[in-house]
Amino acid sequence: MAKPRKVPQRMCVGCRAMKNKKELIRIVRTPDGNIEIDPTGKKAGRGAYICPDTECLERAIRGKSLQKALQTEVSAAIIADLKERLTSGFVD
Repeated sequence: MAKPRKVPQRMCVGCRAMKNKKELIRIVRTPDGNIEIDPTGKKAGRGAYICPDTECLERAIRGKSLQKALQTEVSAAIIADLKERLTSGFVD
């Protein structure tokens, strides 16, 4: 009988809840320093996971946990772009 596969778990930087990796959105700092949303979850770079909820994003920004997870300062323009993508449902 085959062993059941483990489902990868990640922690949301906003609400700090452990969830399935597929339920969360990955935000990545690429090797050249750009911060992007990674819909595939496979881009190279330092990643942080967040729930697809604007409240979790607000909490991550307010507590600076997004900046700590990405190990860089996140500009206001990038934060506005992330908020717009989350509210519109366009995460690709």
